[in-house]
Amino acid sequence: MYQDLKQKFWWTRMKREIAKYVFECDVRIKVDHLKPAGMLQPLTIPTWKWEDVHMDFIVGLPRTQKGYDFIWVIFDRLTKSAHFLPIKTHYTVTTYAELYMSRIVSLHGVPQTITSEWGSLFVSHFWEQLQAALGTNLIRSSAYHPQTSGQVERVNQILEDMLRACVLTYSTKWDECLPLDEFAYNNSYQKSLEMAPFEALYGRRCRTPLNWSKPGERVTFGPDLVKQAEEQVKLIHGNLKRAQSRQKSYSDRRRRPLMFEGGDHVYLRVSPMKGVHRFRVKGKLAPRYVGPFKITEGCGAVAYRLELPPHLAAVHDVFHVSQLKKCLRVLEETVDTSQIQIEPDLTYEEKPIKILDQKQRSTRRRTINFYKMQ
Repeated sequence: MYQDLKQKFWWTRMKREIAKYVFECDVRIKVDHLKPAGMLQPLTIPTWKWEDVHMDFIVGLPRTQKGYDFIWVIFDRLTKSAHFLPIKTHYTVTTYAELYMSRIVSLHGVPQTITSEWGSLFVSHFWEQLQAALGTNLIRSSAYHPQTSGQVERVNQILEDMLRACVLTYSTKWDECLPLDEFAYNNSYQKSLEMAPFEALYGRRCRTPLNWSKPGERVTFGPDLVKQAEEQVKLIHGNLKRAQSRQKSYSDRRRRPLMFEGGDHVYLRVSPMKGVHRFRVKGKLAPRYVGPFKITEGCGAVAYRLELPPHLAAVHDVFHVSQLKKCLRVLEETVDTSQIQIEPDLTYEEKPIKILDQKQRSTRRRTINFYKMQ
């Protein structure tokens, strides 16, 4: 920009001011490429089995002969065990509640917390009232930040890979393979646990043709069984802490710390997802950032609440720091271009309002008058 402007204009500290303007330029900020902001914040490790669970859905599956077209994934954060429930599109919230009570609560009791995204089920009034009556605290991820439920997203990926293998053999009858897929997942070794989910949940792996118990195998009963379960949970805690520390160190290498304060103005990231409307924009060539918006408060270490305009009232107003980018130009200092009439040759007429001061400087050849204008 400096090379282009210096051919027609000049003023004191021109290069410095142009560099500052470009650095604070709204257009440049909205398309700049940087590392994701916000260091990894691992969730607290649960104290016992099936006290803290994640929930998510796998959608877009081919409809089976029985009418199932997506899967409800319910996942325990401590033991990594999971249940995969086939779901039909027309299910009501009441049907979900019945499934939840019969397939989860009846087996594992009532969890203390449920972490989920902002799906229609999880924000429904009936679901909130049901969990409040059961004494379960609902935790929802920040807007457009699925990394909050990263563990269950990984489970979804594993299940989708297993279903692809089943569909090759059973065509659209993936729902008939789902119980065996659930068993295979729960009985398989997990690196972060250093054991299988069933082993963490029940104390040993479930029997399969590959690991029948040998005759005369020692079986634990009574107080020894309780002690063994407590020691196993302590072992799981240690394994998970080491895994979290290792994953955090790997993740933070590709991230950068970023903090804001209340009153700062930030731009909000818009994901260029094909066919998806977000904040009234759509498509790959839609702007990457919209705004700026004012930060009203911080929500934890890496999330902030924004003051959104009325037409975005339906959008959840808490966002992860990776979705935000600071607005460097103070809004009140921006030039109102409507007050300046730009001519075709890139000139404009200056109309001073008032002369504040006058100064004269003489050289050998001429005298220069300086005026301070308002």
